[in-house]
Amino acid sequence: MASPSRPSKKPAHPHNGVNQLRIIGGEWRSRRLSFPDVPGLRPTPDRVRETLFNWLAPYVAGAKVLDPFAGSGALFLEALSRGAAMGQALDASNLAVANLREHLGTLRCSVGQVQTADAMRYLETQTATAFDLVFLDPPFNQNLLPGICALLEERQWLADDAWVYTESENAPSGLGLPGNWRLHREQKSGRVHYALWHRSVASQ
Repeated sequence: MASPSRPSKKPAHPHNGVNQLRIIGGEWRSRRLSFPDVPGLRPTPDRVRETLFNWLAPYVAGAKVLDPFAGSGALFLEALSRGAAMGQALDASNLAVANLREHLGTLRCSVGQVQTADAMRYLETQTATAFDLVFLDPPFNQNLLPGICALLEERQWLADDAWVYTESENAPSGLGLPGNWRLHREQKSGRVHYALWHRSVASQ
């Protein structure tokens, strides 16, 4: 989920002061991990994550994974639990990053890296690595997805047949993402549209 340093994209839900996410499958299946009790930092719901990783089942093991808006780290940790070869997570919140680093240490995970960074600036300025799987769950109502996706494509952050997951307040068909991305699956949960895209190499 997007970091708490940005405007909350979804209403905060009442809870009992204990914020936990549960890893659904893989090596760390059923592990419960806490995340900071701050507005706007909520993991992608279990049901949505389960659906997504059912879609991705043949493609996670051995994948290089990028999560530019990691927040609680729910998607990032799920991918690593299920055998991703390496992962890079970013978030604009120092608190979210410190919490996710702590989880990686607790899980004794040596293939995941996390750092405090603005996603747009990072993708614009850093040397690109070609990722196989990218999770995009940016803050809503800021129209961030088109710019982020254009950077991923133009600056060669994606493997030839990469998979990209998006969460958005608008229907996937209206997001204006790169023309060589094919919409593979989509569903809606409440007001949130979530979709999986498959990249093909752009025509030269």
